[in-house]
Amino acid sequence: MAPIEDIRIETIKPEYAPALEKLQRDCFPTLCKSELMRAEHFLNHCRLFPEGNFVALFGEQVVGLGSGFFIDFDFDHAQHSFQEIIDGGFYGNHDPAGDWYYGGDISVHPDIRRRGVGSRLYAARKNVVREMNRRGIVAGGLIPGFANYKRSMSAREYVDQVIAGGIYDSTLSFQLGQGFDVRGMLENYIEDEASDNWATLIVWENPAYRPS
Repeated sequence: MAPIEDIRIETIKPEYAPALEKLQRDCFPTLCKSELMRAEHFLNHCRLFPEGNFVALFGEQVVGLGSGFFIDFDFDHAQHSFQEIIDGGFYGNHDPAGDWYYGGDISVHPDIRRRGVGSRLYAARKNVVREMNRRGIVAGGLIPGFANYKRSMSAREYVDQVIAGGIYDSTLSFQLGQGFDVRGMLENYIEDEASDNWATLIVWENPAYRPS
């Protein structure tokens, strides 16, 4: 198990692309293969917005990813699918002038979870939002724990119970602890058997944002 002090956060580089493809498979075993990003996608992230995409490294081993892009998100028409908004993984919807950072992916290798790596990746994203004076972060959040409850409650009921603290969800509970709010539910967001394709719409607002 990697000592947390030996893990460093860096911006994405082309040489990390093959390892990031493998990290996707290690982190998301229940996702349909078509939902996973490949090396060619990460190479495009390097080209479009390297300063907003981060990797966690233990030595030269890639053990985490926090990626995304800027976009003018339309909260009045918030329903969308993962593949639609991430342009099939290429992040082609990146708008350098966009008001919001869309969180495309955050993943930490199973062997080093619960050791603060995810928090550091979220902090790197938040720092970019603050430094570039954007409104905040918006994302679709997986709810992996719903797999254990979907016979007894709806996805919305499950999320409400996680928010209330009655149920712990490894992803959503962590995101709530990072200061995110749930603004709604996204139906048919991603092909994931654990969540019956549901996700949350989560938002973190930048408290330092200054309107132009």
